[in-house]
Amino acid sequence: MPKLRRGFTLIELLVVIGVLAVLLTIVLIAINPARQFSQSNNTKRRSDVNTILNAIHQYAADNRGVLPAGMTNVAATPMPIRRSAVPDPATEADICTDTVTDYVAALPVDPLTNDGAPVTDCTTAYDTGYTVSKSATNNRITIYAPDAELSEVISVTR
Repeated sequence: MPKLRRGFTLIELLVVIGVLAVLLTIVLIAINPARQFSQSNNTKRRSDVNTILNAIHQYAADNRGVLPAGMTNVAATPMPIRRSAVPDPATEADICTDTVTDYVAALPVDPLTNDGAPVTDCTTAYDTGYTVSKSATNNRITIYAPDAELSEVISVTR
């Protein structure tokens, strides 16, 4: 009487592995993790520009329309919201001191800048990765996210 063999042949195992590889490839193409991360980063950027603009407007509302001191030189050309090791009000808008803790818990930072860690210490150098401009004709403030991904333009004006 011949022995009864149980199990799969090598060819059967290779066919199953091949089918699973094809299915995994289809799923990865459908999900596209890189695009998902980019969309997630852009969602955070949209939230951040709104948060920064709200903090600036709340400050102005509490101070009879006066903008934060770090925005005195902001004009129609977007200026980075940051503070260098040697602060230069002519080339950067340092709004941290006037807005953090009173109007926003921490100054939001672009997800690709400084690992997205928000700014809480306003006495040291920081860079948010966002820019601000002020219209010369109607004094409206615009916050931009210049590093937006997927060819999106992210800005909020009020």
